[in-house]
Amino acid sequence: MGTVQPMGGRGMTRRGLVGAALATGVGVPLGIAGRATAATADPGPVRLTLPAPTGPYRVGTVPLHLVDRSQPDPLAGPGRYRELMVNVWYPARNVHRYPRAPWMPPASMRVLLDSAGFDPDAVLAPLTAGREGAPVRHSGRRLPVVLYSHGAGSHRSDTTIVVQELASHGYAVVTVDHTYDGPSEFPDGRVTVQEEGFDSTPWTYTRDVRFVLDQITDLAAGSNPDVDHAPLPAGLGAALDLGRIGMFGWSKGGTATALTMGTDRRIRAGLSLDGPMVSQPMPTADLYRPFMMMTAEFTRAAEPAVAEFFTHLRGWRLNVQAAEAVHSSYGDNKWLIPQLARVIGMSDEDLASWVGTLDPARAVRIGQAYPLAFFDLHLRHRGGRLLSGPSRSFPEVAFIP
Repeated sequence: MGTVQPMGGRGMTRRGLVGAALATGVGVPLGIAGRATAATADPGPVRLTLPAPTGPYRVGTVPLHLVDRSQPDPLAGPGRYRELMVNVWYPARNVHRYPRAPWMPPASMRVLLDSAGFDPDAVLAPLTAGREGAPVRHSGRRLPVVLYSHGAGSHRSDTTIVVQELASHGYAVVTVDHTYDGPSEFPDGRVTVQEEGFDSTPWTYTRDVRFVLDQITDLAAGSNPDVDHAPLPAGLGAALDLGRIGMFGWSKGGTATALTMGTDRRIRAGLSLDGPMVSQPMPTADLYRPFMMMTAEFTRAAEPAVAEFFTHLRGWRLNVQAAEAVHSSYGDNKWLIPQLARVIGMSDEDLASWVGTLDPARAVRIGQAYPLAFFDLHLRHRGGRLLSGPSRSFPEVAFIP
């Protein structure tokens, strides 16, 4: 795995600058349309925050360093194989003596900030609800497993609000960094970034997820798949129910969710957060297992590939959409960018261009409620009222026939 380079060697786009600043948790002028101004000097850095999950359980998390020896890594050099970082999130007990996990590791945050030319220490990144290494809470039944795949150029933390919500309600959630398509930090301190020379497609994501699922299967069987033999939280492997597996993803990860379901029957239910459903080859396999789309910009009306994919859903299917939602509305950016805007003095007009006009608190509740209701219905066979039609609790959410 090579040395740290600027993001993909391609420079930073306007949207990429905002993403880089958020990923590092830094508040600095971004030069957006020439209207962002420095905030008033503060005696100390501001820490961005995440909303708390609503479930009854405390949350634990642990990183795993995995190596796929079936996939040589040409960017890392001869004899090297594809390395992945993942996190497992789960309901935990006795959490108070375990530290809260950061939204992203510090070195990868500094790389992102430096690549955009900003001070890495201006503002602190948020802390999550996850307690690092806390023992698993056992309730008498194993935990359904949900895998998460991020968007292009992003990272496994970009939908932490949804992830920790699921964990707080009794799910084990496995989040995957797709190496070379966004920042990823390894235990020895190496940081990889988005690489233009690496052909990362939704099918690359699918291959990664299927490998990770194999490793989780080994974990459930009593093995430790971490190549560094890092200690695992007490009770983790024995808590996983591999008969109840779901997957969701944002953007490119939503497309990967469709592809993975079409090639791996272990995934029993899939959810796409505004996935474009564009790949080569396209996701054309008929699916007879449940699939839900939460669309925003990549709608069936606007994107023919999304409309075509929907016709291949032969089982339970649903398309919902929040009014005024944009591509980032179902993930952490919808909550974090407004905080960044206050720090850097971003105008209301520029803020709306990034995150739309849907209220951030309402976006968080939608992002917490609908994925949870989907997986509860199809992995636990409980509830389902929220998904049966428009809700008075969520008047913003339309059901697209």
